[in-house]
Amino acid sequence: MRKAFSLITAIIILVVMATLLVLTLSLSMQTSKQTGDIYLKEQAQLLARSATEYALLAISGHERNITTGCVENINITYPSATAAEYDINITIMYIGNNMPCTNARELDDAIATTDSNGTVIIDTTVTNLVSQEPIRYHRRTIQKP
Repeated sequence: MRKAFSLITAIIILVVMATLLVLTLSLSMQTSKQTGDIYLKEQAQLLARSATEYALLAISGHERNITTGCVENINITYPSATAAEYDINITIMYIGNNMPCTNARELDDAIATTDSNGTVIIDTTVTNLVSQEPIRYHRRTIQKP
């Protein structure tokens, strides 16, 4: 009788230990996946910030007139076009008097103050192309180039 109780006790202990080990393994796998996702999200946020600054540089370096128009869209792949991990799309909308932009990209043509003339709204969207779960980060800023 005593051996039977010892055998049942040993089986129960083995089942409890196996359950704890499976739970530990599951939590460690989940933690490593979360760490990778956090890294990709942080990288997308940094790329969005850099792309916004690049858009401001492109606006400042572009002469706006009737023939050349305005910078309205910028598409970037990072790190390169052949091995792209991130797709960055920048859409620029203008606020100002007599802007040579298309009507879809000019939000207001009746600005009361000259200080607000030429203000831009920059929408930056960063999408991860290689992750198993899609990571998409959107940033909208109002800037005065």
